[in-house]
Amino acid sequence: MLLNDLVTTSAAVAEASGRLAKIGLLAELLRRLVPEEIEIAIGFLSGEPRQGRIGIGGATVWTAKDVSPADTSRLTLHDVDEAFTQIGNVKGSGSAATRLGRLRDLLGRATRVEQDFIVRLLFGELRQGALEALLVEAVAKPSNIPAASMRRAVMMAGMLAPVARAALLNGDAGLIGFGVQLFQPIQPMLAQPAGDMSDALVQLRNDVSLEWKLDGARIQVHKSGNEIRVFSRNLRDVTCAGPEVVGAIRALHV
Repeated sequence: MLLNDLVTTSAAVAEASGRLAKIGLLAELLRRLVPEEIEIAIGFLSGEPRQGRIGIGGATVWTAKDVSPADTSRLTLHDVDEAFTQIGNVKGSGSAATRLGRLRDLLGRATRVEQDFIVRLLFGELRQGALEALLVEAVAKPSNIPAASMRRAVMMAGMLAPVARAALLNGDAGLIGFGVQLFQPIQPMLAQPAGDMSDALVQLRNDVSLEWKLDGARIQVHKSGNEIRVFSRNLRDVTCAGPEVVGAIRALHV
């Protein structure tokens, strides 16, 4: 798939006012992907390339973005994904200059609108309305999978991309393998907003309990024998930052 197809859909999603319209646009794009493009597209649409951070700071992006754009759309999703991988793999002396050169080469092969998309993607500043919740439902739609089943699988996997690939290729059967696994952090449940206390009670059907909110860090801890790992709310491994947590868990007879 050409990058331009995804960029065009992203812009249409940003302009669409209704949730169902956004989901429909995303679902139509997902139907057109070949298997090897699914995880790439999910990363781009959610604003999180699958390579994560690739060692490019804001100054490098601003320096590279003045390159002249291409006249026609030729970049594919694979082209951009491979370029991100190559940039992320650059190490050692002179790496900053090498990354800048490779980013300029990528942007030089992109049209103006594609350049803008790539720059915002690298800055983490995509404002397209394609939040993960919408993408989950967009994947569920062509796969004929209940949205609740998709949400559970994503929670267990900790990320959407592999679940999307499994769902789009194998339907509901593809989600069987996503369950609780040691040292694979699961997404935490998050609070949902309500207009006021009365609204919250109605949504919860008055079946509630209340407790004091204590400030702190939300973590999850995985333990197998003497191996202990601590994960943050964002699913990052923060074991080294909490030796006292590791010590307390190690002392538990579990």
